[in-house]
Amino acid sequence: MTPQVAPFLTGAADAGAEVTQLRQVLALVEEIAGRTPTRLDTNILDEAARVSAAYGNALPIVQKRFDALATQTATWAAAGVSALMKISEADRPTGPAAARLADELRKALTRLGEIVSA
Repeated sequence: MTPQVAPFLTGAADAGAEVTQLRQVLALVEEIAGRTPTRLDTNILDEAARVSAAYGNALPIVQKRFDALATQTATWAAAGVSALMKISEADRPTGPAAARLADELRKALTRLGEIVSA
């Protein structure tokens, strides 16, 4: 099975949608790492709504900080998933690299929520 990497929303897109996409990537990476993936249930919709509302109420400078980190995170997450796919295609173990990427994604998602105080 070859996972498909969806294009990320960045910049003027909905902040909640950006976080949701990163959560979906995190679930995929956790699965590749051999971990039980984070459940993507109604809590993800609540989180998206909270982040979107907090982003909308944030000062422009805070929004720019959020956008910068979201863009940066999406860029290296896509590169990381691409690298994991290449490693997998070469029949090499992906677990340790995927685990590290999952840990970093989780930290970035936490930081995104902190930036807008969601």
